Parts: sequence; C-alpha cells; structure tokens
Amino acid sequence: MKFVHLHTHSHYSLLDGLAKIDELVGRAKEFGMKALAITDHGNLYGAIEFYKKATKAELKPILGVEAYLAPRTRFEKTAKIDDQYFHLTLLAENEIGWKNLIKLITAAHLEGFYYRPRLDKDLLREHHEGLIALSGCLSGEIPRLLLENHPEEAEKALEEYLDIFGRDNFFLEIWHHPNAPECLKVKAELIKLSQKTGVALVATQDVHYLKTEDAEYHDIFLAVQTGNRISDDDRLTLKSDDF
Repeated sequence: MKFVHLHTHSHYSLLDGLAKIDELVGRAKEFGMKALAITDHGNLYGAIEFYKKATKAELKPILGVEAYLAPRTRFEKTAKIDDQYFHLTLLAENEIGWKNLIKLITAAHLEGFYYRPRLDKDLLREHHEGLIALSGCLSGEIPRLLLENHPEEAEKALEEYLDIFGRDNFFLEIWHHPNAPECLKVKAELIKLSQKTGVALVATQDVHYLKTEDAEYHDIFLAVQTGNRISDDDRLTLKSDDF
C-alpha cells in the first residue's frame, strides 16, 4: 500500500521539529515514497528549501502548514480565552493554494499574533481556494471536541469546515499512537464521524523526528519550549511520532 506523510514537521517547527530538510527528503526516498508534505507550525520558513531539495531528489513536494486557529477571531486577544487556539493542517493543491497559504500566514503574523500566529475562519473563507484541509492532530477543533465528549458539537464544526473548503477538500485526519489512550479514543470517534457523514479519512502520523531513538532529544526541545519536564507517560506518546 502506498503511503505519503501529509503532516510532517522539520526543524523549522521551532523547538518542536527535530529533522532537517535533507534528512526528511532522504528518509522518504529510503522508504520509496513518491511525495512528502512539510507542515511546520505556523510558518513557511522551510518551504522553498524543501521544494528545491525534494524536486532535485525526484520527490513530489507538497507545501503546507500546521496552522494555529483562533477560537474566536484573530483580532480578539483576551488572556485565558484567546490563547486556547486549535491546530489545522493546510496543504497547497496548486499555485493558487500556495499563494493563499502565503496570504494566510502573513495575516496570522501581522494581525492575529497572540502567543502564536493565528488565523480565523473568516480568513479561511477568504483564502481557501486551492487548499486542502485536514482536521488536525489531537489539538484540532474537531478532535478536541470529541476528546471532551461533545460529538454533536464536533459534527457542527465539521459542517462549518465543509462549508469553507468544500466536501472534496476537507478530510478527517487520523493517526496511530498506540501508547496514547486519548489518541485511540479520538481516532475511534473520528472513524464513527466519517461513517456517519461520509467525509473521507486520511492517515497521517504528525511526524516530529525521524527515528524512535530521537525521542529523547525531542523531549529536550519540548522542555525548553514549555519550561516543563517531560513525564514518562508523555515520553511514551512522543516515541510514536517518528517517521
């Protein structure tokens, strides 16, 4: 079965992604993959480097971003409310999509920045053309609602995303993290939601490093970023996030 990583972080996901562009391209070629997406956190810093190096290696580059989505609008910045952002995976389908990614991330930095560069759904409606959206990791709006046992609200959120992107351009993102009970729970609920609504599933892995033995170094990155020590339970979860 052919598989392509559609949710991948490079070292341009600052203090979170571990692998450099050359390493990601090499690993994808090693596994015989024909394409690879880069979806760094809230930025497109590595996009041009990735495009050039992937193309040179005869690997189809898919340019994307794991965007931060404001819970209200990008202009609202109230403590303990607007710092609770969601994640959303966006992939450029064509040149129009790439240009819209640039517009979205520019506005996220210049207008929506509050702890993170944030988009909102108004921006997505304005610049959705040429983009494919995935529901995101466990921090996505739909997965978070399912984790908190709000399936009806999750379905309403799904309908809103379908209205923004169109049924052919929005997918429910699932992952395999067997050491994380919350991920197993949400994955099962996402599958049920797909069966109920007919919205297609797409498998990703939310890659942050290349090999299992890199997990310890990724722990250090997260500790520096958050100021917190990584627990043994968290480490088990993180070790499933390799390429």
